[in-house]
Amino acid sequence: MAEGDVEYGYAFSVENVFPYLWYRKGISKRSDIGVRVGLPIYGSGLDYSRLLYEKENKWDMLNLAWSLNPNYNYDFTYYKFRQRQNKKTGALGGTAWTGIRFMYIPKGISDKTSTRIGFLFGGKPGSKLSYEIGYFHDFSSMPISYLFKSDYKPKEEDRFSEFPHTTKFGLPSENSRITGFSLQVFFNLGYSRAEKKEPEAIAPETEQ
Repeated sequence: MAEGDVEYGYAFSVENVFPYLWYRKGISKRSDIGVRVGLPIYGSGLDYSRLLYEKENKWDMLNLAWSLNPNYNYDFTYYKFRQRQNKKTGALGGTAWTGIRFMYIPKGISDKTSTRIGFLFGGKPGSKLSYEIGYFHDFSSMPISYLFKSDYKPKEEDRFSEFPHTTKFGLPSENSRITGFSLQVFFNLGYSRAEKKEPEAIAPETEQ
């Protein structure tokens, strides 16, 4: 995204019941900012992306984000992007990416904290649709070896018992494995490029 470029659309995610609107704008050759507005408010947030490395059809980016939801959180994500390229014609195609994310929930729905880390991957097969899926584990809430065991219950003497996975109302807590699962689908409604300013013509000097 170049300086002055604008992109916007809407998205669905498992983290929010309702869809949210998103808007991005390039603020320099290497940086852009994003704003998300949820309905009514959950899913809203801000983020900043910085291009760290770029070579041919590959590039790395760092993203810092804040999100408002029942377990509002701060995210730090390192992305690696790769755009497909036809070897014969050199034409560029869809984009795929992977990333590692550190997530911090300072005060969740149960008034506890949660620190998570995990991996994600995503893709943009065309100009109008993209997706991202990932999982970020809280190692203080349960052993990762029990991640896929639905009947997991910590023993009373275990340190994991201090971090219940559900609230008293039966909702996933900030320490739940469900909270660490992320699935988002993005729909692009428009992309406008910044107008390039033509250099001002300088009038030739004339002899007096």
